[in-house]
Amino acid sequence: MHDFRSKRCSSTQNPSSRRTGCACWRISLDAREALGIIASGKTLSRAEAEAAMGSVMAGEATAAQLGALLAALHVRGETADEIAGFASAMRANALRVVVDDGAIDVVGTGGDRSNSINISTISALVVAGAGGHVAKHGNRAASSQCGSADVLEALGVRIDLGPDGVAQCVREVGVGFMFAPRFHPAMRHAGPVRREIGIRTVFNVLGPLANPAGVRRYLLGVPSVALGATIAAALVELGAERALVVHGTDGLDEISPSADTRTWEVSSGSVREGHLAPEDLGLRRAERIEITGGDPATNATAARAVLDGTHGGARTAVLMNAAAALWVAGLAGSVKEGVAIVTRAIDGGAARDALARFAATSQRIGAAEGARA
Repeated sequence: MHDFRSKRCSSTQNPSSRRTGCACWRISLDAREALGIIASGKTLSRAEAEAAMGSVMAGEATAAQLGALLAALHVRGETADEIAGFASAMRANALRVVVDDGAIDVVGTGGDRSNSINISTISALVVAGAGGHVAKHGNRAASSQCGSADVLEALGVRIDLGPDGVAQCVREVGVGFMFAPRFHPAMRHAGPVRREIGIRTVFNVLGPLANPAGVRRYLLGVPSVALGATIAAALVELGAERALVVHGTDGLDEISPSADTRTWEVSSGSVREGHLAPEDLGLRRAERIEITGGDPATNATAARAVLDGTHGGARTAVLMNAAAALWVAGLAGSVKEGVAIVTRAIDGGAARDALARFAATSQRIGAAEGARA
């Protein structure tokens, strides 16, 4: 990848920390037992984490046990093995969506409290307009006024399609949306506890990794540098084919148009750290205020402006993120080459058309699903 100033990470995995080797070795462990391991000062192996989360998904953990487990993990900080194990259990309990091997998710974990426009969601539409396939997994707002589900709904997209409908959208339009509550019914056992304890938990970072389509390519934004290396290592554990984990040094969980961005490139089972800046891609640095968002109507207006070709900081942000996604998807030889491709997709109207087709197709499929219900 020619656009990064890179260095090899000293380590992406710690095999000695995995007492059971791989997650395919199934073990029995419930939330209370997992809490006991953590309370003793140890970390969970991937298999132990998967078993513990499996018991949560089955409704076997009490509210007290789950709350204590989430709080203990929050205080100590989750390891890559633990995150990978939890994500594996969530994937196993999700409704499955079948998409092609080259599909990608363009997503942020949220939690950066930037109240920015929906950069990842707009970028996903641009990637679809440029010929990519995006299986986007998302939800309503967490730390902002407008999540991916909120803005897509405001743009006329039907967000509650089932597995077959989402797969059809990806095939026909190049983008489909999986509304997290629809695809993770087992999360009903954890939802009330998450709301009651009122702190950021591991579930906030698990959403992107628990993509029901099982995508193996990601552009994934995180809200802190510390989380970047951990998520990249978890992606290695989960068998990601290619991914780029990003964190804007201005705090953005996207590639930032207004600051340098830290990157963790996942490929061939290893992680390479680097940096990316607007100037590296021939773009002007923007002011942070240019990507400030608001409610769903405000963010939908901003999305349409970018797709209509309006210049400014929002366009720069989308160009950078969509270009990186194309590179991850293997549709551009470098991120800089990706910028040229997505610029043509926007200015030629293909990105705008992708939104129009997505809205029409999702509404048609949604009506048909409703008639069959």
